[in-house]
Amino acid sequence: MKKRTKLGFTGLLVAGIAALGATATGVAVAAQSSDAKAKVGEKAPDFTLPALKGDEKHTLSDYTKDGKIVVLEWFAPDCPYVVKHYQNTEKSTVNNLVKEFKDKDVVFLAMNSAHSGHPYGSKDRNLERVEEWKINHPMLVDADGSVGKAYGARTTPHMYIIDTDGILRYAGGLDNDSSARGIGDVNYVRQALNEILAGETVTVSETRPYGCSVKYAK
Repeated sequence: MKKRTKLGFTGLLVAGIAALGATATGVAVAAQSSDAKAKVGEKAPDFTLPALKGDEKHTLSDYTKDGKIVVLEWFAPDCPYVVKHYQNTEKSTVNNLVKEFKDKDVVFLAMNSAHSGHPYGSKDRNLERVEEWKINHPMLVDADGSVGKAYGARTTPHMYIIDTDGILRYAGGLDNDSSARGIGDVNYVRQALNEILAGETVTVSETRPYGCSVKYAK
């Protein structure tokens, strides 16, 4: 049985706007790109990207070859759908997932595909959020949007889980509450990670992502 997403008035409004294809700042987008290259059950596109902080570069295949499960989280510093998962630092959805799985060979990578001319792509603003929200997992810069487009990432957040064989096992929303404020009672990322770690089939491998549109360079 498919799990129902909690919508309410805000969620219904968001879904309606998304269905019309709106991409204005702050407007949620639910539809995935029809030409997305990344497909659940197939090899995930490899990439190497620089970190927001320092001179490090991160390569997906290096992590998977090292026996790591990788969670990709498309990020924007002031998107309300991202803010709701970080603003309460004690109950931060993503930070708590990072802590929960830190000893289980799971790596979280925040991905920013906003172009440098947009506020969401501002290095200074992203660094401020890293400090404010105590984000300890790496944030990677995809300024030309090539990685985001390869994955078909349309929203912030938009979540992907890649297993140790480099296979994409989950793609979609973080949880089942698509409103700009609420936190869902089903966390799809946690659920999928626990199933992968147990050697089980991911029961919900794709969901509709929600959030602000990724601010790609045109």
